[in-house]
Amino acid sequence: MDTKELLKKVRKIEIKTRRLSDHIFGGEYHSTFKGRGMTFSEVRGYQFGDDVRNIDWNVTARYNEPFVKIFEEERELTMLLMVDVSGSAQFGTAEQFKNEVITEIAATLAFSATQNNDKIGLILFSNEIELYIPPNKGRFHVLRIIRELIEFKPKNKQTDIAAALRFLSSVMKKKAIVFMLSDFMDEDYDHTLKIAARKHDVTGIRIYDKREEAIPNLGMVQMQDWETGELVLVNTTSKKVRTAYSKYYKERVEAFHDGFSKSGSGTIDCNVDESYVKKLLGYFKRRA
Repeated sequence: MDTKELLKKVRKIEIKTRRLSDHIFGGEYHSTFKGRGMTFSEVRGYQFGDDVRNIDWNVTARYNEPFVKIFEEERELTMLLMVDVSGSAQFGTAEQFKNEVITEIAATLAFSATQNNDKIGLILFSNEIELYIPPNKGRFHVLRIIRELIEFKPKNKQTDIAAALRFLSSVMKKKAIVFMLSDFMDEDYDHTLKIAARKHDVTGIRIYDKREEAIPNLGMVQMQDWETGELVLVNTTSKKVRTAYSKYYKERVEAFHDGFSKSGSGTIDCNVDESYVKKLLGYFKRRA
């Protein structure tokens, strides 16, 4: 992809996702993810409706009229986007590939954080850490993240969610808001998820295509594993083959929900055919 085409794509995504974050998600994000507490800001004269518990009795006694303490939320939060760039993210049979939906969701979340003056970082992972951008603030930082999401070419195609979570724990010493975007077609990450969730506010966003859920009866078909590149001749007329695949897929989805639930983390399921706007808004409102 040449520079001109890349910039055009970045700008297109910025316009779409920034509009969403400005008009829809900014306030919802702020309400959902609170700061570290309230800090004293100033003292002003009492006004009708003020909470009497906030009266500053020392200042009130000095001036012989009521004054109240004003507090502001201390935010300075950090959002970390963990994005699966393994081979299966390239799958898509409808209008968009999974990785395209992931990019839009990540950009929307990043602009929502920027609107609230929070820091944003990025981890791109496959079966190893492909790229790490430390948290920072500002529009240009977000645009860099979007550029990487669009044009980054991973070295590997397999997935290791546990390794990604271990890396998160090693680089983020303070609490962060973590969104992990993946199809979660992986195993044995429950333990590392629990460790990460003890410190961080973790949400798993599962992006999937409903056509992945089952293999249709199409006869003998040559299929390619997106993560290993292996070509396999599959007899899709076999009910046993189709049942085994459906069982494996359902087990991975159940493991995702079960693992995140037990660790106290949130989950969002988003089909590439669905509106991720409704999914995110619903999640934010439930948590607020």
